[in-house]
Amino acid sequence: MEKIQEAFRKRKKFFVKLGTYAFLIFLAIIVIFPLLVTVTSAFKPGNTIAFILDFDVDWTLNNFTRLFTETLYPRWYMNTLIIATATTVIQVFIIMLAGYTYSRYRFVGRKNSLRLFLIIQMVPTIAALTAFYVIGLLFHGLDEFWFITFIYIGQGIPMNTWLMKGYYDTVPYDLDESAKLDGAGQFRIFAQIISPIVRPMIAVQALWAFMAPFGDFILASFLLRSPEKNTVAVGLQTFISDSHNQKVTLFAAGAILIAVPISILFFFLQKNFVSGLSAGGTKG
Repeated sequence: MEKIQEAFRKRKKFFVKLGTYAFLIFLAIIVIFPLLVTVTSAFKPGNTIAFILDFDVDWTLNNFTRLFTETLYPRWYMNTLIIATATTVIQVFIIMLAGYTYSRYRFVGRKNSLRLFLIIQMVPTIAALTAFYVIGLLFHGLDEFWFITFIYIGQGIPMNTWLMKGYYDTVPYDLDESAKLDGAGQFRIFAQIISPIVRPMIAVQALWAFMAPFGDFILASFLLRSPEKNTVAVGLQTFISDSHNQKVTLFAAGAILIAVPISILFFFLQKNFVSGLSAGGTKG
């Protein structure tokens, strides 16, 4: 009887492992296949009418050269970098302050404002486009970088404040009390003791905030009207918007270059993704 049960457990373990690997392979195919299609298209000579996975091509860098000499891609790229950098710095700073405030203080309207954040987050961006447009008209913000940056910052605050508050809640309040006994002020406690402990979440927030302008199309196409002020997502769409003259290879080359600053930021922050809470506590 025991041998039968042992054989059954081994068979069950085998099928669970087999199913897990099959699922992971399926996910890998879903992720890798579009990436391979994009990469091969970016290095194809001339142009193509569709995204096709084909390794039998004469690899060339001509498409990347054309991007920077024949199109407004450098301007679009710089526009997006400016917007993404400003969004990241300002949004992360506000979220840190808001998360710390909601975690460490008790004030009138605290719970209701947190609930309001959740309600605001439930409203999709497309439902607020008309409101954004009207506000842009009132404040002369249409086709201006500062206005769309303001929108990106505001969109990221509600839910990310909740996430940051939750992470601050994991930090023992005893650290605050000990620091106060040593004469540390509130701002010093926030900046030098508590915030270093939550660096993993700060890194995640920074990466999310930086990625948003690179991947957004709807909001940018709605608020930015001049071709020279487009972001890369909007600019690249113009390469394939004309069904009779699609520049697929240029689109693919530009899409690959979008990943460069995001990858650099990821590798720069990855040490914080894996740093433990205890390591931060020791530093504090």
